[in-house]
Amino acid sequence: MLSEQDFIVNDNTTSVEKGTFQWSAPSNIALVKYWGKKENQIPANPSISFTLNNCKTITNLAFTKKHFDKLSVTNNRFSFDLLFEGKPKEEFKPKIQKFFERIDVYCPYLKDYHFTIDTENTFPHSSGIASSASGMAALAMNIMSLEKALNPTMTNQFFFQKASFLARLGSGSACRSIKGNIVVWGKHAEIEGSSDLFGVEFPAKIHENFKNYQDTILLVDKGEKQVSSTIGHDLMHNHPFAEQRFAQAHDNLAKIKIIFETGNLDEFIQIVESEALTLHAMMMTSLPYFILMKPNTLEIINTIWKFRNETNIPICFTLDAGANVHILYPENVREHVLQFIKDELVGYCQNGNYICDTIGNGSQILT
Repeated sequence: MLSEQDFIVNDNTTSVEKGTFQWSAPSNIALVKYWGKKENQIPANPSISFTLNNCKTITNLAFTKKHFDKLSVTNNRFSFDLLFEGKPKEEFKPKIQKFFERIDVYCPYLKDYHFTIDTENTFPHSSGIASSASGMAALAMNIMSLEKALNPTMTNQFFFQKASFLARLGSGSACRSIKGNIVVWGKHAEIEGSSDLFGVEFPAKIHENFKNYQDTILLVDKGEKQVSSTIGHDLMHNHPFAEQRFAQAHDNLAKIKIIFETGNLDEFIQIVESEALTLHAMMMTSLPYFILMKPNTLEIINTIWKFRNETNIPICFTLDAGANVHILYPENVREHVLQFIKDELVGYCQNGNYICDTIGNGSQILT
């Protein structure tokens, strides 16, 4: 079993002067949610997610080796420029600086280079889709490409495990955006190879019902959340229902493991919707309490329930820590569901905006 110590670089076997890499990394949507974390981005409970395909971040990392004398203080600092869609984005830099500081012990070579990080999303920024997961995953993949260039004997398995490990230190859920198409993060007794340190691909067979599963994201509110996820996670430390919630997540992950193997869509719907509502129940029962759902979120949920009862089409919703609604459904009912969205749900979306996505395969190297 790998520990944090296993991800510390000892010596680089190769010298690299300059270069560039480009990776894309997708967002993901948790089915069993993690809410609450321990020190060093360790989850309080395990989670499982669908890796998405279309909602992704594309990040280009150009690097040039710094050449200073040994006494230079600037040689011992992180040096980088950050561009968003080709233009300088100073307000993003503190988050990258903090990320580099967190991973310094595992990637000491970062201080040897000046980086130009150029990043963009395939979905609208501030659309209410979590871009920190895809963004940190894409950056971690680029950093690991540099590490692989410095240590060419690195195995593929270690490459992806460390990428997920690093991504987690930038944004917890980012560790689930490295691989696809179903990823588990957090130690669970019934999931072989599961770890608190990085995400792992779901190790059991997946029933045909879940192949090419669809996710249409209804953009209910594209504004900034009143309460950040970081603050929300911290409020679980003294939460009156925390221990029951963590036990419930373990139980639901064991159940969904069987569901993925058997293909039972009714049970899938029950677990996924319960998890979504439980996540928001934790927010509403913390101190201080808060609500991230909007009136239109509830309108959409009720309309989905009515449609499902009337048609028996196996569609369900899930929610992130925000107001937007993810509608999940099998590929074979896609036309029916998209028509339903156009007829009955688009009016609840901000400016009528929604995004069609599907399960994907994780991060991809582009150059």
